[in-house]
Amino acid sequence: MGYNFTEIEPRWQKRWEAEDPYRVKRDPSRKKFYCLEMLPYPSGRIHMGHVRNYSIGDVISRFMTMNGYNVMHPMGWDAMGMPAENAAIKSGNHPRQHTYDHIEMMRTQLQNLGFSYDWDREIASCDPEYYKWNQWIFLKMMEKGLVYRSRRSVNWCPSCRTVLANEQAEGGTCWRCDSEVELKELEQWFVRITDYAEELLNGLDNLPQWPENVKAMQRHWIGRSEGSFVTFQLDGIDKGLEVFTTRIDTIFGSTFVCLAPNHPLVKEIRQMSPERKAIDEFVGRMNHMSREERLASTEKLGQFTGIYALNPFTKKRIPVYLANFVLMEYGTGAVMSVPAHDQRDFEFAKKYQLPIVPVIAPEPGFRYEEELTEAVEASGVLIDSGVFTGIASDTAKIEMNEVAEAGEFGRGAITYKLKDWGISRQRYWGTPIPIIYCDKCGIVPVPEKDLPVRLPDDVTFTGEGGSPILTSESFLHTACPKCGGNARRETDTMDTFVDSSWYYYRYLNPHLDTAPFDVDDAAYWTPVDLYVGGVEHATMHLIYTRFFTKLLRDFGLLKIDEPVNKMVTQGMVIKDGRKMSKSLGNVVDPDDMIQKYGADAVRVFMLFASPPEKEIEWKDQGAEGALRFLNRVWSFGENNPEIVQKEETFVAEELEGEARSLFQKLHQTIAKVEEDIEKRLHLNTAIASLMELYNQLSATSLEGETIRPVAGAVYRDMIRMMMPFAPHMACELGEVYGFDVSTWPKLNRKFAVPDSFTLVVQVNGKIKDKIEAWVGIEADAAFELAAGSERIAAELAGKTVLKKIYVPDRLLNLVVR
Repeated sequence: MGYNFTEIEPRWQKRWEAEDPYRVKRDPSRKKFYCLEMLPYPSGRIHMGHVRNYSIGDVISRFMTMNGYNVMHPMGWDAMGMPAENAAIKSGNHPRQHTYDHIEMMRTQLQNLGFSYDWDREIASCDPEYYKWNQWIFLKMMEKGLVYRSRRSVNWCPSCRTVLANEQAEGGTCWRCDSEVELKELEQWFVRITDYAEELLNGLDNLPQWPENVKAMQRHWIGRSEGSFVTFQLDGIDKGLEVFTTRIDTIFGSTFVCLAPNHPLVKEIRQMSPERKAIDEFVGRMNHMSREERLASTEKLGQFTGIYALNPFTKKRIPVYLANFVLMEYGTGAVMSVPAHDQRDFEFAKKYQLPIVPVIAPEPGFRYEEELTEAVEASGVLIDSGVFTGIASDTAKIEMNEVAEAGEFGRGAITYKLKDWGISRQRYWGTPIPIIYCDKCGIVPVPEKDLPVRLPDDVTFTGEGGSPILTSESFLHTACPKCGGNARRETDTMDTFVDSSWYYYRYLNPHLDTAPFDVDDAAYWTPVDLYVGGVEHATMHLIYTRFFTKLLRDFGLLKIDEPVNKMVTQGMVIKDGRKMSKSLGNVVDPDDMIQKYGADAVRVFMLFASPPEKEIEWKDQGAEGALRFLNRVWSFGENNPEIVQKEETFVAEELEGEARSLFQKLHQTIAKVEEDIEKRLHLNTAIASLMELYNQLSATSLEGETIRPVAGAVYRDMIRMMMPFAPHMACELGEVYGFDVSTWPKLNRKFAVPDSFTLVVQVNGKIKDKIEAWVGIEADAAFELAAGSERIAAELAGKTVLKKIYVPDRLLNLVVR
């Protein structure tokens, strides 16, 4: 008959829903394990990537539960954001209804896969009881001076009509819709994530169980640089132009200065420059290019401003240019250009016929005899650098910083590529920023007692003219909490990455109304023991989660520095060699696959096809193969019910022959699967080991009184090991044949080690024979055994054995002459 998944799986899902076996609470008497997968956006349908992500987490959760851990395995919804708002514009339905309808559909899909979630902990970031605590955290940051309002050039998506953080505009396109990003000046709320830059960077060294590529991406994004701030005084303007450089040792060769086209001083420079028209044209061109387009451009574009700056070391006037390769997002938005020692500056100087003055030599006494054909970027010894001539670059940097600091025109400094996080968004479906503007009192935070500030319902979704919140008169106009006078609310909402930066702490107490979460529960459950999600979140979500953990620690709510002990990034699920996409017509619907093959078979194939970090090529044949395996396992029980049901005792040490071999295979498999799940997370090889065990069991003759109790014990323990991978079938078999599948099989290490092994015998480093030997054989006995081989005897005939090299239980190499 085989495994009837269409009847069995829905029945167990209803039973799990009724019995709530995955509900847990804090229990200090038990070891805890917090397993987390990245929560989904409620798009309405889960995809095969979700199935893979959540199957990995479910295996680990079930395995740890079976091993006695108190396992928390929650699920929720990252429910705010653009798609729901765009759907409201198209359909006329409120984003709230759209979102909750999709949550219902996706929750059912996840339940149909048999995942072991504690649904009592479910959260949705669009619930006011959730986003109230986003607002609370904002107010706490405000108290500590960690948020501020500033007018800046920001990344603007013309399609989404909202601001994007730098991380959301990488590559010059919007992370959500792929539209080209523009620069726009707006008043924005910023979070001082840079105050934590050094700790975020150093903390990566304390995450040994995070993927190295994720840590490398975060190090690059944080971008620590040691260097110097130096101020160049501008002609005709009573202001200094501050630059950041990592090579102050080359400053005697700085022959011009370059500004970002959107540098704040450009407006003042324009006012007194004879080059106003040219400046306006250049700035206009640059504003229509993204950061990445400007940086990627092979052509170095510039515009002379008509203004000069004073090099504070040489005391020479040098021209000030606007340049396409200088960005406000990096350093100060201004650079001192040293064409002899920076290739980008060299190309610019050649194009605009600017002086190129070498000031670094590879060794003392070296002189440049010929004109440079490219920049010499290496450090060395200073030449033509006044009193610093003859000093090595590293020493010169220290001494020059001291001179600059004494002269009050510079200082040594550490900077970061990481910039403060702009969290203002000009959209509706997000957390309202809890700020009120009063003409008399200025910027006033909403009192904590008035949280949450709820999103208004009386809004119009047109897709035109900024945030729909602007259409709500009831929301916009309010009374000032300080003076009681007329005031208006902030209409921007928070970046939805705020929602997902701390959600895993809200799982601890999803309905607590006096705090974001209980401190004692946090002390017990955190940090997260395993987090499964996509590598694409390395420089957004995974940096923000680490930042918020440090914030909440500093607020006194946490006792940890990092949110996650072990991070696993799963590979994509592809079809026909390409990423699944509706436009390519290669999308695989999980519901269709469940109906066709069953949830357990879909899970087993997804886990068997590849290690978690690698891509999976979805193939229906793979799911068919997984179902065939489950059917064979099921059929063994159907065909041998008396063996499976009857638990007879036997003395393992007295087993011989086929019975001993099968029992050893069982314990070798238990050891292998334990290591693959708990330590290596190689779930594919764990399933392969279970298949090997079944193959040996099914090939074993079941005749005879000795083998039958052993075969029954092996089958029952095999089903227990299959429980994390195929929970519906395992639970059904356990119930049908009357054995418990809730605990992991106990490993007998004595039988996990084979009695014999294959001894590789080499002569002068070349393999000449392979011989069956017993485990623990000594070197002399191994030589005697090898010498008894016809092949080895022939190799040794007439020769002298000079040396015997023995690697216990593996290899014997005989050096002969």
